[in-house]
Amino acid sequence: MPEYTREFGKYGARGIRGSEAVFRRLDDLAGFIVSPVESRRGLHARLNYLTRTDHARAAARAAGLTVTDRTLKAWLDGKQKPNPRNLQRIEDAYRTVRRHNVARHLLRRLNSRGGTRVELHPLNQSQVPRPRQRVLEYRSLNIRRWDRIIEAWTAGDTDALDDAWIDQIVDLGSQWGQYEYVTNVGFAA
Repeated sequence: MPEYTREFGKYGARGIRGSEAVFRRLDDLAGFIVSPVESRRGLHARLNYLTRTDHARAAARAAGLTVTDRTLKAWLDGKQKPNPRNLQRIEDAYRTVRRHNVARHLLRRLNSRGGTRVELHPLNQSQVPRPRQRVLEYRSLNIRRWDRIIEAWTAGDTDALDDAWIDQIVDLGSQWGQYEYVTNVGFAA
């Protein structure tokens, strides 16, 4: 079995870790608010999402948004604007709460009907000298159990997600190390 890639990109290969591509794809499936948090519309949408119910407020506080109700009201009314540090806290709290809220739904859909087919697009070797290029091909596999991947994504734990992802791609057999870094990972839920 191959070991983890030690010096990725040494000869010019380009790509990202497969777990990072999975993280990005799950974020796409979560359907975050598109407007940036710096815009009035984006700020209002995030604050409304985080303050709509008592449960949402408690989750926002647990995620790191610890401002008074008076400050939240001033932000919602447009009388006060959050500083850049608070804008980042709002964005982080929103993403954390949104991931938590959609995780169960995504898990159910990804695990249904025996799992989900995942497409692995190999890394880009266009900048690698010819003698050092490997023969890589587009691959796909069926992931039947997404529990650990979704749990790590919900927590924002990239190391746990990487471990869970590696545990899944070893099903590719002896070639799994060639797909530790990819250009894209595609799946639908």
